[in-house]
Amino acid sequence: MNAPTPFHRVFGLSWKDFFDGTDVEVQTEIDLSIKEQLLDVVLIRKGASPLPRQLPDGFDLAVFNLITFKSYQEALDEWALHELLGHYVNYRKQSSPSMRDLLPETHYRLIAVSARFPQQLAKKTTITKLGEGVYEVRVIERTIRVIVVSELPEEEQNAMLHMFSASEKLLSYCRKHYRPHSRETSSLLYNLLRVYEEDPSMSQAMKEFVRETIDEILASLPAEERLKGLPAEELRKRLSAEERLKGLPAEERLKGLSADEVVRALSPEVREALVRQIKTNGLSGQL
Repeated sequence: MNAPTPFHRVFGLSWKDFFDGTDVEVQTEIDLSIKEQLLDVVLIRKGASPLPRQLPDGFDLAVFNLITFKSYQEALDEWALHELLGHYVNYRKQSSPSMRDLLPETHYRLIAVSARFPQQLAKKTTITKLGEGVYEVRVIERTIRVIVVSELPEEEQNAMLHMFSASEKLLSYCRKHYRPHSRETSSLLYNLLRVYEEDPSMSQAMKEFVRETIDEILASLPAEERLKGLPAEELRKRLSAEERLKGLPAEERLKGLSADEVVRALSPEVREALVRQIKTNGLSGQL
């Protein structure tokens, strides 16, 4: 697999948000080879207690769940599935006690998530439909679950995945039903917006729709969570000088300024008033 596009990073972050506060560990962009080839996401089920939220359709988890992701810009093809199998072989070796004591195959599930239906793949191999947007394909005696985001039902458990559909209809559903779980959600949505905006193939109308969708989702978060994850420089750009200083005590506003800088910042009228006050009361009375 090539180095992931920003979409792949946001996809990984979305799973971190989804499983925040649960016993599922989310690992992203796992390098399993000498020559860098990244596996997009691994979900590790560390406990047996029921999860506090319903999983997206097709995601009945094993202990180790290896996920490859193809955005609407990419095609899920045979080569992508062969790469996923290669990652499975490497990951099983690394996660087992030893080469002679490999963990059972049933501990591992292979999942391919695609924003759109893999038309070319369906022409070359048999894809078995299990439900709306959920399929299976056999490759070298291994079953790979295929999740087609654009075909998933408009149900709350699928709202997170609909962020990656590039469909106005499904993004509209996501806008109404997506519920963030972690404090890093503002960073996730900010990155997703940047990916859409930088895509030359995305229409301006779609970009505006995505921006409105993200703004509405962020508006439902507390202020401190909306701002968390945004670079300090980005926050400073959005505030006027007056807004940045508002609420700060006089000592904090003047902190780091020399006497000359303070005096130069005063208007002539204020300087004259200050001189009169010092003459009347004495400087020591003001310190």
